[in-house]
Amino acid sequence: MLNTLISALRWQDVADIALTSYILFRFYVIFRGTNVFRVIGGIALLWFFQRIAVALGLIVTSWVMQGFTAVAALIIIIVFRNEIRSVLQAQNLKAVLWGFSHKTEKTPVEILVQSVYELSRKRTGALIVFPGKEDLEEYVQKGIPWSGLATREMIKSIFWPGNPVHDGAAIIRGSRVQDVGVILPLSHSENLPSYYGTRHRAALGLSEVSDALVVIVSEESGRVAVARDSRIGEISDNMELAKMLRRHLGISEDPTRYLHGEKFELGLAALFSVLLITGVWFSFTQGLDTLVTVDTPVEYINRDSDMEILETSVNTVSLQIRGSGSLVKSIGPDKVNVRLDLAGAVVGRNAFTISSENISLPPGLSLNGVEPQVVEVTLDIPDTRELPIQVDWAGKLPDGLILESALLDPRKTRIVGGSLILEKISTIYTEKVFLENIKQSGSITVGLALQPASLKLAPDVKDKITISYIVKKR
Repeated sequence: MLNTLISALRWQDVADIALTSYILFRFYVIFRGTNVFRVIGGIALLWFFQRIAVALGLIVTSWVMQGFTAVAALIIIIVFRNEIRSVLQAQNLKAVLWGFSHKTEKTPVEILVQSVYELSRKRTGALIVFPGKEDLEEYVQKGIPWSGLATREMIKSIFWPGNPVHDGAAIIRGSRVQDVGVILPLSHSENLPSYYGTRHRAALGLSEVSDALVVIVSEESGRVAVARDSRIGEISDNMELAKMLRRHLGISEDPTRYLHGEKFELGLAALFSVLLITGVWFSFTQGLDTLVTVDTPVEYINRDSDMEILETSVNTVSLQIRGSGSLVKSIGPDKVNVRLDLAGAVVGRNAFTISSENISLPPGLSLNGVEPQVVEVTLDIPDTRELPIQVDWAGKLPDGLILESALLDPRKTRIVGGSLILEKISTIYTEKVFLENIKQSGSITVGLALQPASLKLAPDVKDKITISYIVKKR
């Protein structure tokens, strides 16, 4: 089965797998570490179980899972719209298509740690937020945009008790203080120690709804604490705080080792993307066992303008088409074509063998068989010939009458048809004239019976003739 699928692999399929794998890989690069990526991972797992349910024939289960998967995209866009917007706005088109956003942030960790412990020694309260991948816009009430460099003097001046914004939080992104005087959501947890004040509850509240790391300096005790991942705890010394900040910001003490680790991570993500999309492609192509028979008319092209088609052995051929169920169901009469090239045909009978070169199918479908495989086409050169007309009498006259004479007007006619057919015809007959209907002399107008049907009257010839007849009694 695997060999059959590989042999049926087209360059379009390879391009399809490569393009989709790259899109998935870029999605990982842009959104890694965010809640969006984690939620989509859960949806992908749900889709995987849905395919298993389909394979096992669990109709209701697969139907329910398919419904959840269908609305998942809408849920992601609505719930995570701010986070998606912030990630895309932070990157230009080049970064989205092929850039690599390294996790390393040029944040002055040592300066920040020194600033925090200097505030701690002076028992100056502080609340410093270090965002992660997620957008904080919907969780915090913005204070004052700042965009100043994160220096020791800057940090001390922000949280100086005489500064109007010292009670709010400062958000540091990269090497700059992004906003000051920011109000954070309060936690309603009842497990906090009694000596934790509003700053601690605000720090824990933000860590419960985002992936941010918040550093707290207690105004009463001078203790330093960190809130992250819905947990809060005190820090023993400056080395521990520096280690936590580097881990959160993705800063390695050994840059070479970090770069090797990131390359390994991205390489693993690229390999996983290719394997996943290839697996999805194979799961779809397993439906190639589906066969359908389509009756398709034969179209003749490139016929010599001096020739006409006299007859064909068939007008339609039956095509056995193989493909996945969804593709087979989408086949319309205008999507399948059978064309025979008459450029090399000669006068007389021609036999053509129908192959895949004569058949046009939608991408993803393959030809399994054709019936009949050979189509015969008879071609001829049109010619005009003048032929006598003869009445086709039928039946017999009433008793006691005899047909003495019959005159035709006109007596001859000109016929247009293939030269091969005209060579075999010496007379053109009228439509049948029934003698039993003739009671006395008179005239009748009848048409001509042209056989075969490919014969036609010349453009200036009447299609009716008049028969004048004389009958006498015996």
